[in-house]
Amino acid sequence: METRNWTHVETSDGVRTLRLEGWKHFSDLIETEILAAARLPGHSFIWRGQRRSDWPLSSTIDRLFGRLGFLAAGPEALEEKSKTQLDAFRYAARGRRGTSPTKLSENELWALGQHFGLATPLLDWTRSPFAAAYFAFEELASDPTAFRTVYALNKAAVLSAGEQINNGPSVEKGRPQLIEIVDPLYDENQRLVSQGGCFTRAPIGTSIEQWVANFFENSNESVLIKIEIPDAGRLDCLRTLNLMNINHLSLFPDLIGASRFTNLRFELEGDDE
Repeated sequence: METRNWTHVETSDGVRTLRLEGWKHFSDLIETEILAAARLPGHSFIWRGQRRSDWPLSSTIDRLFGRLGFLAAGPEALEEKSKTQLDAFRYAARGRRGTSPTKLSENELWALGQHFGLATPLLDWTRSPFAAAYFAFEELASDPTAFRTVYALNKAAVLSAGEQINNGPSVEKGRPQLIEIVDPLYDENQRLVSQGGCFTRAPIGTSIEQWVANFFENSNESVLIKIEIPDAGRLDCLRTLNLMNINHLSLFPDLIGASRFTNLRFELEGDDE
C-alpha cells in the first residue's frame, strides 16, 4: 500500500486542504495530487505562495478598503470606488512612463500599478508551483504561523464558471461577479515574465476562497487547493529551490532582486535557525 506523507484535512465547497509532514514531500504531492489531475480535461492550475496559513486570498485594494471601513458598501459602490482609484492612478502616472507609452487596457493599467505598489483588485499568481513555494518561504516571518501555504487554483474551472455567469441572467449592474484571469502582454514588467506570472481579479470585497465557496457550494471538486507546509522547513526549502535556480536573482531581474538574493545568502550558507 502506498504511503503518503501528507494529510487530507478537508474538502468543502470547492476548496481542498492538504497538509504536508515536511517540505521534502512537496514535489511528490504536486506530482501525485495535482499534476495527475492537470492531465484531465478541464484542469489547469496557477499557483500562489503565502507565508502565513491564516491569510485570505484577498487583493491589496480589499485590504485597503477594509482598513478604511468601505467593505460594508454593496458591490456596485465598491466597484465605483475602485474605478476612482484607477482614474486617480491614470492621472498621477501621466508623463512617468517614458516617451510615447503604449496605451494600456484597464486590467493592464491595474497590473502596471500593482508592480509599483498601487492598491489594486489583482492578486499575483505564477505558473510554477516551485516559484510559489519560494514566495511562501522567502521572508523570515516575525510572527510565523505553524504552516506556510501554497495555493493551486484550477484556472479552467474558474474560466468555465465565468462563462456560466456571463451567459446567465443579469441581476446586477456593473462588473459581473466573476473571477478574471489577467495575463498582460505589455513590456513594462520584466518580473512578470521571469516569474511566469499572471493575476486574478475577483469582485471587490470578495476573497478567492469566498468566491469559490459561493459558486461551488456543496461541490467536492477541487477548484482551490490549499497546501500547508511546516514553517520549520524554510531553509531546506530555500536551499533546494536555489539549486533549481529559483531565487530572487532569477525571479526579479533587477537590482532589488540582486540585493535580496545577496542578503539571503548569509542564511542559506550559515547554520540552520
